[in-house]
Amino acid sequence: MHKTVFLLLLSFVSLAMHARQWVQESGDDILVVYLSRTNNTKTVAEIIQNEVGGDLVALELVEPYPQNYQAIVQQVAEENKTGFLPPLKTQIDMDKYDTIFLGFPTWGMQLPPPVKTFLHQYDLKGKTIIPFNTNAGYGVGSGFKTVKELCPTSNILKGFEIKGGVERDGIYLAIKGERKTEANMKVRSWLRKIGIETSQ
Repeated sequence: MHKTVFLLLLSFVSLAMHARQWVQESGDDILVVYLSRTNNTKTVAEIIQNEVGGDLVALELVEPYPQNYQAIVQQVAEENKTGFLPPLKTQIDMDKYDTIFLGFPTWGMQLPPPVKTFLHQYDLKGKTIIPFNTNAGYGVGSGFKTVKELCPTSNILKGFEIKGGVERDGIYLAIKGERKTEANMKVRSWLRKIGIETSQ
């Protein structure tokens, strides 16, 4: 009798260990990649990673943008006008990932040029792309639409957008404190709506 109980307990422990291992490894094919200037998009990216797991990667440029707000506005406007794609310092082994959360701010009501570089640089055929956006209150602009246009062979899920900072007015990291708690709840709700399992 005692031997039977012992074997049952051993089986339960073994199952629990396998279950824990599955939870730890379930996010191995997830990439949370983002571009962030004032750390609002970074904060949302961290919230998403905390919910779904995966690797968190920031997009960095070979030649960083200027710190001055007006200077970057002019440079980005020129890049959008000419179609210039700024080279990325960040390199990613995309074969590892099946699901890609792609985060970016709204710049000039468009998808930022470095994110366009990312989407041009990698073969994302057959992968699931899930965009998320922070903006100054004017919305995502054409950002989500451009992601779909540049990833015609990918599975694009419904994106998420939230108000972040307003750099023009000197408001930088805005998603903090109560706003961060609110963002957490909104991200969790969005993930469930698009069928993504969360840690909660």
